[in-house]
Amino acid sequence: MAPVSPLDLSQSRVLVLTGAGVSAESGLATFRDSNGLWEQHRVEDVATPAGFANDPELVWRFYSRRREQAKTVEPNAGHRAIAALEARLGDRFLLVTQNVDGLHQRAGSERVIEIHGSLFRTKCWACDLEPFHDTASYMAERLPICDRCEEAGRKALLRPDIVWFGEMLDPNHLHAIDSFLRRGHGTPLVFLAVGTSGAVWPAAGLVHQARGLGASTILVNAEAAENTAHFHRFLEGRSAEILPVLLGADGPASG
Repeated sequence: MAPVSPLDLSQSRVLVLTGAGVSAESGLATFRDSNGLWEQHRVEDVATPAGFANDPELVWRFYSRRREQAKTVEPNAGHRAIAALEARLGDRFLLVTQNVDGLHQRAGSERVIEIHGSLFRTKCWACDLEPFHDTASYMAERLPICDRCEEAGRKALLRPDIVWFGEMLDPNHLHAIDSFLRRGHGTPLVFLAVGTSGAVWPAAGLVHQARGLGASTILVNAEAAENTAHFHRFLEGRSAEILPVLLGADGPASG
């Protein structure tokens, strides 16, 4: 790892974007291999609405395994450094994560937008039932049914609260991110991306949005991402080693 100096963020607003590389350093598999398969399943079969409609049992087995695997790992020093930065900055901090494993929250992060959903939430396939916390595995028992739909005389399955390929991100999340970037009245803005491929949109475009608003932009990644050239600074290495140093000495907690 190249030498890293602490940032002085005591007067800044900071937007952090994290991707699968952060979780991988806790030992959590990223699931997609070099052939584009997720645990030997085609993405279309386990991560699309059509895949769920065709074989909900397969999809639930896949996500139940992911739930169980996520329970076996712990937040790493990178997760904890991000949570500690939030504790210091308060409302001048926002974390946007592409990860669905809940490790940021377990590390203490509270101002979190999970733009791709959560492994540990479930919602209805058919109605607008509010997504709810759920840690159950549906691998051997019957598939979960929506009680609300059943009471109304309909039969509908529950599904993981994951944003699948072909689905739109929550517009409220996008609005919250945009609002955070635009507010501040002259406060220095820093955009920090960690463990991302730079290939998944719209998250990959946040660096352009942030730079357009005058932000300083930093990428921390184990290797160059597809959008590395658009960052002011690239720190190559393990985020669990870099972030505690980079974020570790920027003054007292905010009031």
